[in-house]
Amino acid sequence: MSAALPPSPTPEEPVDGHELLQLGSDADEPCLRADAARNRARLLEAAARLVAEHGAAGLTMEAVAVAAAVGKGTVFRRFGDRTGLLTALLDHTEKKFQAALLGGPPPLGPGAPPVERLRAFGCALLRRSPDELELMLAAEPNAQRRFTSAPRRFLRGHVAMLLRQAVPEADCELLAHTLMSQLDPALIHHLTRQCGMPLERLETAWVDLVDRVTGAGRPC
Repeated sequence: MSAALPPSPTPEEPVDGHELLQLGSDADEPCLRADAARNRARLLEAAARLVAEHGAAGLTMEAVAVAAAVGKGTVFRRFGDRTGLLTALLDHTEKKFQAALLGGPPPLGPGAPPVERLRAFGCALLRRSPDELELMLAAEPNAQRRFTSAPRRFLRGHVAMLLRQAVPEADCELLAHTLMSQLDPALIHHLTRQCGMPLERLETAWVDLVDRVTGAGRPC
């Protein structure tokens, strides 16, 4: 079932804010928020420790509950499901990346021409991927949520915004989907881990794709 894309931002407008991966309020009552935040941090610390020791594939809600010495229901209430837990583990890095896009130095951040920002965006996302690839793959939403998850909508919206500046006559929303498919974690895993392609080749291919789509026709 398809979902409408979010409204496109203006060049310097925040895209959905910096809380895209927030999974819900920590508590309904202000006096409980500090305790809830500490509990959430303790659960994430336990989950990160389990991933470091056993890999993301071995992470379960039950294992986190045991490691954090809480009931399994507490973990489910805090994160919803395993995907929510894995997504929360990626939260910190994701927010840093979002902040760099919205307010960091050019060419990744504002101040550079849109084509340069598109090139920098894909290369930066590819360079992020190797260290987080296992977590990113494990946190992949199911088919119904894959294209509507908050971080994916944010990144696609950013690409669509830059495309509107570079090629305003194009169908930029569909074109953003096309470009983002080259940065899919599963594809990156297949090409780098299973096919043995160097990351530099993927970066070169991304720059070439951006230049062909926008008609820039010149390297970084």
